[in-house]
Amino acid sequence: MSAADPAAPRRSWLARVWAFVIELWDVLRRPSSVFGLGVLVLAGFVAGVVFWGGFNTALELTNTEKFCTGCHEMRDNVFAELKSTIHFSNRSGVRASCPDCHVPHNWTDKIARKMQASKEVWGHLFGSIDTREKFNDNRLELALHEWARFKANDSLECRNCHSSQSMDITKQSPRASVAHQRFLFNGEKTCIDCHKGIAHHLPDMRGIPGWQ
Repeated sequence: MSAADPAAPRRSWLARVWAFVIELWDVLRRPSSVFGLGVLVLAGFVAGVVFWGGFNTALELTNTEKFCTGCHEMRDNVFAELKSTIHFSNRSGVRASCPDCHVPHNWTDKIARKMQASKEVWGHLFGSIDTREKFNDNRLELALHEWARFKANDSLECRNCHSSQSMDITKQSPRASVAHQRFLFNGEKTCIDCHKGIAHHLPDMRGIPGWQ
């Protein structure tokens, strides 16, 4: 029976794809008859550097305040609220930007956070919080997610700037000094347990455990 025989059974698309993959693998693992091994290794190294450079550049571009406030949901809500706090304007001139508080500094945790943030892109595309009213209706849920993240990582982003080992409690208010010695220094609580709403408006806190 010839290959052109119309009576010959046709292979399924899955079988054809699998055959293509097998053929491609045979080509890739077969020694090159045109390029030497050194050339192939060098080309792979250069390609890796270019890929890594492009990936890291894209990562850093999405890790800026300009990028974070590029959509009106962030710019008109939480960023507008941040401007009235000490984290934005203070006597020392040191300002915390969006990534300082919401993106871990170490690389592995940063990648995990970026993957989580894909949900925020989904919300932007489908208009989940595209008005002030929708944002406020979802504010408690959004805050609970972020508070849980801070709780789970022991307020990692806070500790990137605020070190309990460097605190001079004699220069703190009596209330803050007592609270830090009683709860923070012994690890009983972490920053976010007491400092909710430090940079953004609080949602309706009725029913939140431990909140007065």
